[in-house]
Amino acid sequence: MAVLKNATAQVNVEDGERVQEAASDLGVSFGCRKGVCGACVVEVLEGMDNLSAKNDAENEFSMRDTDRMMCQCSITSGEVSIKP
Repeated sequence: MAVLKNATAQVNVEDGERVQEAASDLGVSFGCRKGVCGACVVEVLEGMDNLSAKNDAENEFSMRDTDRMMCQCSITSGEVSIKP
C-alpha cells in the first residue's frame, strides 16, 4: 500500500495505481484530466522516485523538475508528499 499526502491529510493508494482520485481527495484541482491544461500540476516535496516516470504529456508541458501532473502519474510504492 502506498500513500499520497499533503500537509494536512493522506490517502492510501494501491501500489501501481494512478493518483488522480487520491490527489482530488487532497484538494488538487483538475481541468481536462488529459495532461493538456496544467490545472493539476503540484510540487512533489518528497517521494518523486515513488512515482511513475514522466510521460510525453508531462515532458511537453513546461514544469519545474519538482512538479508533476496528478492526472498523468501513478504511484509505484511508498509515500509521496505533495504541495498543491
